[in-house]
Amino acid sequence: MVDNITEHDIFANRLFKTLAMNATALPTPPLAPPFDAAMAGRAVAPGPADGAACAPVAGLQAAAGQAAGLLRTLANPERLMLMCVLAEGERCVTDLARATGIQQPTLSQQLGVLREEGLVATRREGKFIFYRVCSPAALELMAVLYRLYCSPASPS
Repeated sequence: MVDNITEHDIFANRLFKTLAMNATALPTPPLAPPFDAAMAGRAVAPGPADGAACAPVAGLQAAAGQAAGLLRTLANPERLMLMCVLAEGERCVTDLARATGIQQPTLSQQLGVLREEGLVATRREGKFIFYRVCSPAALELMAVLYRLYCSPASPS
């Protein structure tokens, strides 16, 4: 029954194929150290007896800050739709507007945010500006979001 296939189904199928080709396997995170009740109120992981700060905590804080920034940027529905379309490959602004239904003023504003945050890059060809995803982390996250929310096997 071809009549039951929607534009969303076609788009989701293309996105899935693109992400499957571009995504790499995510590394398995290391197991967390045993948590002890005495550590519950501590702000840092246990360290040397002299109270010196632990280097891993600073690294964890930096990584958490980067992850939070990426998630904050993608938390906007328009930016998320734009990233879904761009995960398929480079697109000009006209194609992005057509694929997402986002009106020009909002489209320009949201593309500017994605560019400022380093998730997309541009190139100019004559009067056209083309956008592409330039963040491997964002592309991997989009693949996970696709599997969770857009794939045919995802719960509705």
